[in-house]
Amino acid sequence: MAQPNTSKLSIDDFRRNEAFLNAVRERVATVVVGQDLVVERLLIALFTGGHVLLQGVPGLAKTLLVSVLSRSIDLEFARVQFTIDLLPGDILGSEVLDPRTGEFRVRKGPIFTNLLLADEINRAAPKVQGALLEAMQERKVTLGNETFKLPAPFLVIATQNPIEQTGTFELPEAQLDRFMLVHRLGYPKPEEEREILIRNAALGVERSDKGAIARTEFDVLKKEPVGSSKELVAAMEAVHQVHVSDTFVEHVVEAVNRTRTHPSVELGCSPRAGISLVKAARARALIHGRHYVIPEDLFALAEDVMLHRMRLKYEAVAEGQTGRTVLDEILRSMGGERVGSDLGAPANGAASNGKAGAAVAAS
Repeated sequence: MAQPNTSKLSIDDFRRNEAFLNAVRERVATVVVGQDLVVERLLIALFTGGHVLLQGVPGLAKTLLVSVLSRSIDLEFARVQFTIDLLPGDILGSEVLDPRTGEFRVRKGPIFTNLLLADEINRAAPKVQGALLEAMQERKVTLGNETFKLPAPFLVIATQNPIEQTGTFELPEAQLDRFMLVHRLGYPKPEEEREILIRNAALGVERSDKGAIARTEFDVLKKEPVGSSKELVAAMEAVHQVHVSDTFVEHVVEAVNRTRTHPSVELGCSPRAGISLVKAARARALIHGRHYVIPEDLFALAEDVMLHRMRLKYEAVAEGQTGRTVLDEILRSMGGERVGSDLGAPANGAASNGKAGAAVAAS
């Protein structure tokens, strides 16, 4: 395949990107304990222009993590709490009548931002989900007779609770395919949870009017960014200069095709999975200080990129198989490590024991 010129990735380029990454990670670490892997995935999405779905039980700091990330980089941020009564116009915007002129004018919705947090996306009706995901794909919104381009960069980070079913609408496979990454968060390690409790106990109270309120982690978020949009653009350009060998492309094609021919899989990965794997691998290589991708990048990212794009046959689900176990089998047959092994991801836990993967991949 034709390759970009990687000679532009000098030592100075790596040093600048490293300084930018370290500054962002250090800022996030002042508020969020652990979750290094999630931060890496969010940075991969930022560097490649992909969208992310964070799946995990309540209380794992998903919203806090996105908030601190948006404040760490000089980007506009908006949050939409998805509910059953939400309408497409509440996200995209609408035309409103100006009583003074008698004419309609456009009122842009919260989607016109750089970083949009779609909190509990599965609580909104399919019509609302479809309106959002169409904008995610085309990067534009039509209001009335006018079409508006969304700001650049534009990134949707959606959250979803995998254990609640009442009042939720599961995202169909075609819509899940729009997300470049679906990351499943697990519980923190005991030492991390101990640090969380210690930090929370030290927050104290804040006087307000005649009384006081207990401070939360959101109250200690610093508003001054540590990274600029210029540094982000430089990182995005550097990602496209990371070398991808023909051999790596063949590995990606093989992994994707094995999901389509596996006897337990009814619906395999689409070509978008292969595109996302290459893009994400490039970003991960840059984050790890390399100007070329390696097989480890593929195996580390396979779960987040491929698992939500697979659907098991009914017979396989009845036999107790999950999307995670099938993907693990495919990767092992290619010489890869077990699913979830990247950066010491937990082998057990609510979001790492295969149940979350089964809810998406085998439903």
